[in-house]
Amino acid sequence: MEKNNQKRTRKKGTNFVVQGAILAAAGIIVRLIGMFYRIPLTNIIGDKGNGYYTSAYSIYSIMLIVSSYSLPVAVSKMVAARLEMKQYKNSIRILKASLFYATVVGSLAAAALWFGADFFANAIKMPFSSYAIRTLAPTIWIMAYLGVLRGYFQGHGTMVPTAISQIFEQIVNAVVSIMAASYLFAQGLKSNAVFDETQFSYAFGAAGGTIGTGAGAFIALLFILFLIFTYRPVMRRQARKDKTTRLETYGEISYVLGLTVLPIVISSAIYNVGAVVDNYIFGNAMSFMGKGDEIATAWGVYMGKYHLLFNIPVAIANSLSSSLIPSLSRAYAAKDRALIKDRVAIVIRFSMIVAIPSTVGLTILAAPICNLLFRGNNAELIKMTMTGSLAVVFFSLSTVSNGVLQGINRMNVPIRNALISLIVHVIMLSGMMYGFKMGIYSVVITNIVFAFLMCMLNARSIRRYLRYRQEIRKTFVLPTISAALMGAAAYGTYRLVYRLCSNNLTGLMAAIMIAVIVYGVLLIKIGCVDEVELYGMPGGRKLVRVAHKLHLL
Repeated sequence: MEKNNQKRTRKKGTNFVVQGAILAAAGIIVRLIGMFYRIPLTNIIGDKGNGYYTSAYSIYSIMLIVSSYSLPVAVSKMVAARLEMKQYKNSIRILKASLFYATVVGSLAAAALWFGADFFANAIKMPFSSYAIRTLAPTIWIMAYLGVLRGYFQGHGTMVPTAISQIFEQIVNAVVSIMAASYLFAQGLKSNAVFDETQFSYAFGAAGGTIGTGAGAFIALLFILFLIFTYRPVMRRQARKDKTTRLETYGEISYVLGLTVLPIVISSAIYNVGAVVDNYIFGNAMSFMGKGDEIATAWGVYMGKYHLLFNIPVAIANSLSSSLIPSLSRAYAAKDRALIKDRVAIVIRFSMIVAIPSTVGLTILAAPICNLLFRGNNAELIKMTMTGSLAVVFFSLSTVSNGVLQGINRMNVPIRNALISLIVHVIMLSGMMYGFKMGIYSVVITNIVFAFLMCMLNARSIRRYLRYRQEIRKTFVLPTISAALMGAAAYGTYRLVYRLCSNNLTGLMAAIMIAVIVYGVLLIKIGCVDEVELYGMPGGRKLVRVAHKLHLL
């Protein structure tokens, strides 16, 4: 009986990792779809069009953060805390109040993006990006509602609705973006001829890509609405069983929602405003040096290609953070400090087990990966990827540690840490751009510095508030040793296979397969992961069976 209780406790304690893995799997699928549709999109609109597209998307991302990016986290925290206390009626009231909030902030943000498109485009020295910025305005409003509904389901401890809706969203986004970009690029060529210009084709093509973003978000919203209406009978049954003596007023809920949203908004804005700040400083510095014609192309390679590559493993950290926050909120509401520390340790270890080999893989296999995914001369992209691959580790760790602090209601701490890191980042970037004239590599390097500072400051804050002592050997040292040996095996495999068949794809696939096997075996053999921890991972039973058959355990 006691053993069964321990198994149930262990299963419950690691459920957020499974939910995080579900969201992470969806995130990887979404980013792979994003990568593969961005390849033909880039081929259609070129690096210059990609520069307009990514610049518009950076501004859209900031407006999204200010308006609704924080809603899934805030709503999931509030709903999870009420469900822990069996307050089902109050959880429904939170949903209604949040939808009203989404209506207000979504409409305001959409209006700001639509009417301010020319201002934003001129500020970053890319006036033709205004077309893409303006077409993203309706998406802001849609995403506000989508964020509330996703957060409501996440508060119930399930990431499945969010995961499936993200996949639907990206599939529609991919199809519509390519079709719209192709059509509008052709229309832009006609406008070029009429107005004796060269930029309309790139600008219209970029706007076509952003139209796909809105179409995908709309389909995802329809899917989530369908799930909500399907779930309504359950919500009613739970409400009838609710023994809560006092219902929270909508004014009280709105006040708490505001207090919850505001720190996340400020923290996320500071954390993510870096792309717009980088764009602004980079654009003005390049113009100052007389290289204004290189801005869109260089930025297109950086944001449109390099970011696509390193964002895939970082997506796992984002997903783990999303699943961790409501889980920590429940443990925090129950005042279970031991459980909080256990979950923090699990999520940091899991993120590093993924991020560290990803960094090694991007460094070792940068050339074959870039040449496989993007046509043309990729020398700058390869150099950029090798230089900036370390960002995977630091952005993953800083994202997870942000989630820890938000989950224990230390909402203001990530704001302070992000602001300090951003100030250092901006000073370094300005010095490297204007003083050392390092161009786009200034942006790559200073972003690593930003994420590293966030990791250090967040770690100090977690240690202070939780009395948490970070385990080093199994979290950082052993995964690094395993990843280094994995990298050597992967590189050797690629060179051998490529020499035998002269096929980049075959060599890369063989290298990745060997890398996965070597890394997995080493994690177990050198004691980084034991049998109990394997059970706690997604598909743990199968992993343990395979490990026993291969005599690894």
